[in-house]
Amino acid sequence: MPIISSPQEFNVEDLYVDLRSVLGAPLFLKCEGFNFAGSVKLKAAAEMISAAERGGLIGPDSVLVESSSGNLGIALAMIASAKGYRFLCVTDPRCNTTSQQVMRALGAEVRVIDEKDANGGYLESRIRYVRGLVESGGRYVWLNQYANPNNWRAHYRHTAPAIARAFPDLDVLFVGAGTTGTLMGCARYFKEHNRPVTIVAIDAVGSVTFGGIPERRMVPGLGTSTRPALVDESYIDDVVHVAEPDTIRTCHRLAGSGFLFGGSTGTVVSGAMHWLNEKYPGEEPIAVAVSPDLGERYLDSIYEEGWLKEYFGTLDLP
Repeated sequence: MPIISSPQEFNVEDLYVDLRSVLGAPLFLKCEGFNFAGSVKLKAAAEMISAAERGGLIGPDSVLVESSSGNLGIALAMIASAKGYRFLCVTDPRCNTTSQQVMRALGAEVRVIDEKDANGGYLESRIRYVRGLVESGGRYVWLNQYANPNNWRAHYRHTAPAIARAFPDLDVLFVGAGTTGTLMGCARYFKEHNRPVTIVAIDAVGSVTFGGIPERRMVPGLGTSTRPALVDESYIDDVVHVAEPDTIRTCHRLAGSGFLFGGSTGTVVSGAMHWLNEKYPGEEPIAVAVSPDLGERYLDSIYEEGWLKEYFGTLDLP
């Protein structure tokens, strides 16, 4: 029975869903949403804050600041609250209302930047705003999830070894690409430990992370409008781009079997199913996909009829 004194001490590391009975695909889904932050971002947040503390970067008057579309902001807000730090999250209109409410409930300040960047997204504008804050005075501490190596180190030290222990004969690992922290940490671990695992990155159509053409993206989480500094394609074997209607259909299909997952999970599962059907038709490889979060924070978007109709028209949903 776990007994904890800080919220970041609890994280379910060994829960997998066998999707064969749900989707008919030979795929195990590693669920990362069962912690007090509700997502895989808890690991990166804890690692980056710990490194900043060890480096003496955080003082009594410091204000932690980060650009986030939701999940990392919530994880940072939770840890900051537990440690007595101030935290400012810089986000954009795609960050859903629930995520903003959770951060504010945890004591964080949330600022929404609605100026689009050159690629039609908001990431560059958010980062420019954060840089301006940091340059304006000495009290802001930017953890910078997009370039901070402690982002991927969290998954090199925790996520990837847990998967390796659970699946010693793993053939394929599917990981979504946002900041690419989870992706690069897992990819580095398996490559540097000489494990013959095929690493497949799952990205959103409209993301520029792997050289794609920038397009409108409405589902927060995966994909970027500015290529992350952490990404190193030499560790990645293949990339799959998933259109948002496919993300939404997959989320609803999973929900139809009682599994309410977030948009990032829908993207990863959709891309993994497409890749497996193409590369292993009729076969049963040992394949794992990382599920970043659960679905409650998406109830006013990908699970809401009015939102779907406004942005995607009529979708053929299961």
